Amino acid sequence: MEKTRLTKRDCFSKTLTVRVNEFLNENEISKNGNLKLYLKVPALFCVFLLPYFLMLFGVIDNPWIMWLMTVIMGVGMSGIGFSVMHNANHGAFSTSKRVNSFMSYSLEILGGSSVNWRIQHNILHHCYTNIHDIDEDICPPDILRFSPNEPKKKIHGGQIFYAWFLYGMMTLSWVFIKDFRRLRRYHKKGLLNSQNITYRNALGKLAISKVLYFTYMAVIPLLILNITWWQWAIGFFTMHFVSGFIMALVFQMAHVLPQTMFLTKDNYKDENEEESWAKHQLDTTANFARKSNLLAWYIGGLNFQIEHHLFPEISHVHYPNLAIIVKETALEYNIQYHEFKTFGNAIHAHYKMLKWLGKE
Repeated sequence: MEKTRLTKRDCFSKTLTVRVNEFLNENEISKNGNLKLYLKVPALFCVFLLPYFLMLFGVIDNPWIMWLMTVIMGVGMSGIGFSVMHNANHGAFSTSKRVNSFMSYSLEILGGSSVNWRIQHNILHHCYTNIHDIDEDICPPDILRFSPNEPKKKIHGGQIFYAWFLYGMMTLSWVFIKDFRRLRRYHKKGLLNSQNITYRNALGKLAISKVLYFTYMAVIPLLILNITWWQWAIGFFTMHFVSGFIMALVFQMAHVLPQTMFLTKDNYKDENEEESWAKHQLDTTANFARKSNLLAWYIGGLNFQIEHHLFPEISHVHYPNLAIIVKETALEYNIQYHEFKTFGNAIHAHYKMLKWLGKE
């Protein structure tokens, strides 16, 4: 009985892979990005950098409009992270490893660390989605509870109110604290070996990238612009808050939901003895707003999270077509395909999950 079930689940994974590869080959489609993706690069960098230079060169000097420019920069930051950095760090941006490596440093331009991202996201999140104490996406600070396997605390009852503010602090924590703590933790766990880099070299590169980031983002504006330090601080905070809020919202809408599964290390092993890794990704992931082309363009196809988790090496520009194949195959094998019609539906489901986790 158990052996038959294992064979069936493995068959699903193999069938899905064959069908996707057949679709790509028959239509002569490369797994990597195409013109649709490459045109997004200058567009998104313009959204991020144009307001910066308009302020720097004195074209815009009204304090309120300058503050609005930092909001726009935050929107651009998220767009670059979703579409450029994300694809590059998965090796899906280009057929060239050098181009992927070069574009992955777009995260350093935003104040983050591409080395940390590949470990935290590509390895810990993608390989162990929604697994307690491994997937760091569901292991936030103690003030938040994203998994029923986390200990319940009295303060969690209010997370439906304060979680949204903390989402906005995500990229700020990377810039100032988290990148250094993560790098040290990954070194102790031996995870830096997967990136073929020593702790000393990684720490040196991280320190240099932070110095360069704060040079262009803080030192130069404070020297050139007629603003006080606290005006700069408000603008810097606003930019990161907008970016962090958007990024956190998109990623949490795909995994922390009433419909998705949450596992521990022990039952993950038991579950994978009976079911395939591909099914695990469908159990722990959800899509939203599949028909919104504008949203898909801006967030780099991450509204197709199921397809991204199954085929992270394929660029997001192909996900709408892959979603048809994945959904049909999943239904054929009686595997649940979680999806929400709109982004608002997904946000509401996430809200209900936060509420349940706070009172459970």
